[in-house]
Amino acid sequence: MNLKNEKIAVLFGGVSSEREVSLKSGQAVFNALKNLGYNVEAVDTKFTPVEKLKEMGFQRVFNILHGGVGENGVLQGVLDQLEIPYTGSDVMASAVTMDKFRTKLLWKAVGLPTAEMEVVHKGEAVNFDQILAKLGLPLFVKPACEGSSVGVVKVKTKEELAPAIEEALKYDDTVLIEEFLAGAEYSVPVLGDEVLPTVQVIPDGEFYDYHAKYISDKTQYICPALDDKRQAEIAELVMKAHKVLGCRAWSRIDVMENDKGEFFLMEANTCPGMTTHSYFPFAAAKIGYSFEQLVERILELSV
Repeated sequence: MNLKNEKIAVLFGGVSSEREVSLKSGQAVFNALKNLGYNVEAVDTKFTPVEKLKEMGFQRVFNILHGGVGENGVLQGVLDQLEIPYTGSDVMASAVTMDKFRTKLLWKAVGLPTAEMEVVHKGEAVNFDQILAKLGLPLFVKPACEGSSVGVVKVKTKEELAPAIEEALKYDDTVLIEEFLAGAEYSVPVLGDEVLPTVQVIPDGEFYDYHAKYISDKTQYICPALDDKRQAEIAELVMKAHKVLGCRAWSRIDVMENDKGEFFLMEANTCPGMTTHSYFPFAAAKIGYSFEQLVERILELSV
């Protein structure tokens, strides 16, 4: 099958809180496919309804919409109805992984290690003492269904907990509260049936927030971050995590170490960033992929 004979839409932008990141990723992906000779158009779904793609003649989609309907299964459901193949995970895996709480429940159910947590729903009374007794301080508060570290707050004192929950509730009706893990922070890309080299993240600031991810030039990325033995260990864990969620084609799994050097799964991303600050192209380059080759490989894995 020669995909260069197909009319391909790169879906980017959209209306989620991650719009700006998606615009950057989408432009990079579009340029790569254009340079490779594909018949490709960039489609900003803020202005063009996805339902129109079929009548516009598109035969395949490269989805690079981060967050919102582009990553929570809604887009995938529409494309399934239109019978247009697309990159990334299907409806179910997209919906589950967008929800950090349910992602962690699935991992825990099959015995995979993940940080201890509590969950708060909008309108519910919150037992702060119970949360602190279970999780200790510091801890992290985050919206259950946001990406790019939007709405994430590190809480160091009891007094900071209620405002942090209020902040997270601005973005979602469900808030995840997680114990703090004191070790290194890693991001591990999966491409097809291959786990790429691990990226260690050393943020500019106390933790890897939106500013550190997409704005700061002081955040450090180390890749490969682990020796062969530790890489094999984290790769086995990450591939299990990827498969349990039903992810396909590509994903990125975030992992933390505790103070004993044990790995804990944090969250999964079914539509990873493809900007100049993104881990996925950075890790892929370490095993010989140019950016264009990586984009083409992701497209080839679309179904």
